[in-house]
Amino acid sequence: MKKDIHPDYREVLFHDISADFKVVTKSTIEAKETIEHEGKTLPYVKVDISSASHPFYTGTQRVLDTEGRVDKFNKKYARK
Repeated sequence: MKKDIHPDYREVLFHDISADFKVVTKSTIEAKETIEHEGKTLPYVKVDISSASHPFYTGTQRVLDTEGRVDKFNKKYARK
């Protein structure tokens, strides 16, 4: 590999501020802040949504009645 062309791949703390959920994972993201977490100083990134707060993963996602809308459209614009 060529030297000095690859981003720094390191552990980063992502904090979902809406659910107060923190996860440490590896990333190349540039972080402006650092934080002390479990004895380590890690780059710190705030996120608005994660698996802890996303409706799909929390089970609060609403299912749309697409069949009813399609039938209504076909009924309205059906050729006679």
